[in-house]
Amino acid sequence: MPNFFLVVIIVLSFIFYLFYKVQYVRSRRPMERKWLSAKSSMVLGLFVGMFGVNTLLIQQTMTAYIVAAIFILYGFASMIAGFKMYKHYLPFARQEAEELDR
Repeated sequence: MPNFFLVVIIVLSFIFYLFYKVQYVRSRRPMERKWLSAKSSMVLGLFVGMFGVNTLLIQQTMTAYIVAAIFILYGFASMIAGFKMYKHYLPFARQEAEELDR
């Protein structure tokens, strides 16, 4: 049963990744695009990390452990980097939106 919840998180994170990438393509504001890219990086990192956790729970071989560890480390590093980018670009995206809405 724990794998079901992991699969739900994996599928939802991939759906959100596609959602943010579509918003990124449709946006014409440069700072908003960077902000959306950061959000998509976070959910892609979640996707990769949870995929690694799921692989770790399903397969019990040394190769699976190594691949899962790489996926988990890369995914959560991507989430952290995306979160830092998100925090950095959020004020600029807000300022850009306020200036263009006037």
